Amino acid sequence: MPDDSKLETIPVGSLGIVAHKSCKELGDKVDHYIVKWRKNRQNEHKSSIVYHGYEKETYLIDTDCPRFGSGEAKGVINESVRGKDIYIMLDVGNYSCTYTMAGQPQRMSPDDHYADLKRIISAMTDKPRKITVIMPFLYESRQHKRSTRESLDCAVMLQELKQYGVDNIVTFDAHDPRVVNAIPKSGFENVRPTYQFVKTLLKTTPDLEIDNNHMMVIAPDEGAMHRAIYFANLLGVDVGMFYKRRDYSRVVDGRNPIVAHEFLGDSVEGKDVIIIDDMIASGESMIDVAKQLKNRKARRVYAIATFGLFTKGLAVFDKCHEEGIIEKVITTNLTYQQPDLFSRSWYKSADMSKYIALIIDHLNHDASLSDLLDPSERINARIAEYKIRHTISDNYEI
Repeated sequence: MPDDSKLETIPVGSLGIVAHKSCKELGDKVDHYIVKWRKNRQNEHKSSIVYHGYEKETYLIDTDCPRFGSGEAKGVINESVRGKDIYIMLDVGNYSCTYTMAGQPQRMSPDDHYADLKRIISAMTDKPRKITVIMPFLYESRQHKRSTRESLDCAVMLQELKQYGVDNIVTFDAHDPRVVNAIPKSGFENVRPTYQFVKTLLKTTPDLEIDNNHMMVIAPDEGAMHRAIYFANLLGVDVGMFYKRRDYSRVVDGRNPIVAHEFLGDSVEGKDVIIIDDMIASGESMIDVAKQLKNRKARRVYAIATFGLFTKGLAVFDKCHEEGIIEKVITTNLTYQQPDLFSRSWYKSADMSKYIALIIDHLNHDASLSDLLDPSERINARIAEYKIRHTISDNYEI
């Protein structure tokens, strides 16, 4: 149960949550938490006009983006949003969503999802008091810098949402958080799911020894180094890094192919190692790093990533687990998860719905997010508990 002392401010406006169809399951879970908390929350002012609509059976707003036979679409809001504090949840990576064009089913691309977001905002016609977009996988975040004559899609998207009247953008583990420079005067929260990773790892692994002699955190490339350092510092263990040697004479699937991974760091022999990155796309890079760590006599390899895309299927990870290369893979439910994932013994999901619900609840009260975004105390408490019980309880705020 959240600590009510953190919510001593009044709501910004009546809360409304728009869960786009790409994010419906996650949106339903978030809504469930907020409904439960607000019903149980003790507040002497809840009967005042400022708190009108504070307790509801659901905060989800009925919206839709129907398609014409040509594939064109429109955004529709089926209830009033006037004066509300609106939170729009969208998963641009959900390729399971489809629509019909000329009688043929079409999978929705990130571009289609982003277009739906703009349609929903346009349909609100500037009636909400505030609009916050919760986009866990930041649209076009992999195209974050310019190295030749090429587009800067992520920066353009951020500026476009600002022009549409969006007040805040909440994302998770942005590929390069410096994209916020595109909108320096706008609200932008880049949230790390580190605490949820630690909880899931400790809950599902009873025999870890968390110290420098038995554990190490690995960055699979130079871009992931800041994540690895942050994670390692919270666990109190050493960090190592691989860097990618690429063939810059060729381009394959839009990028220069990797020739080899070179390792920088102390010996991993006999240690459990955690590879941490923002995403697992095809998985080739993660698996190559895991193989090299096993060749260096690492004990067990755990792969942790915020977004598990698995764009080339699960068979390659099945094989790696059978061969003892990767012990476990942990990703979040912030983007679409293939149903088959949950049948894999090597896979664990870190649920982020409660965390998102707390963020929305705090923002709606115009309360500080500082305690929520800094997980160090909570992680230290869970590690201390784990060292005594070799597991952790589920009964925590986040």
